[in-house]
Amino acid sequence: MAELVFFSGTMDCGKSTLALQTAYNHERRGMRGLLYSRNDRAGTGRLSSRIGLESRAFEVDESTDFWKAVARERTDGREVDFLICDEVQFYTEAQIEQLARIVDEIEIDVFGFGITSDFMTRLFPGSARMIELADRVEVLQVRALCWCGKHATHNARTVDGAMVTEGEQVVVGDTDAGKAGYEVLCRYHHMRRMTASAARAAKQLPLGEP
Repeated sequence: MAELVFFSGTMDCGKSTLALQTAYNHERRGMRGLLYSRNDRAGTGRLSSRIGLESRAFEVDESTDFWKAVARERTDGREVDFLICDEVQFYTEAQIEQLARIVDEIEIDVFGFGITSDFMTRLFPGSARMIELADRVEVLQVRALCWCGKHATHNARTVDGAMVTEGEQVVVGDTDAGKAGYEVLCRYHHMRRMTASAARAAKQLPLGEP
């Protein structure tokens, strides 16, 4: 039975690495899949991991129709055995529903990878729909760590090292122009807006200064 599986976690927990490994394992068994990503740090049409692994992929945008893409491949005589969908938090709800339809009606496995919540701790629409529709939701076991050493559970957006809590939901720190960046934090330090940079600065304050 085909499945819609959502692999989730914070940044730095190995989602894109697992996506590439999953594709590799299936291809070694003679299967053919389609790889998709959106807003990857390596640029358009790439699926990359922070540890250096990288592959070509189809770039997803608002007009991408997964159902039509798979139908086109099959009409042209090319088998499609699985789909790898990275950065699904950036997909639309309609696109997630297309992926579920592919699983149910064409019986093709779909493996989605992405973070669940944004820098304001709100669910991304794409991730929320994946959680609602997926046959399985797998939390990655590789734990990202906060600067304090605790398990990182939240994604923080930073500007010049300072955490911000307002702005557009989607800003890709590794690729967009500007000084936006991201850091994973435990809940305690996320709620207190204490990034690694802020912690270092606090330790350098003179005694008695607030």
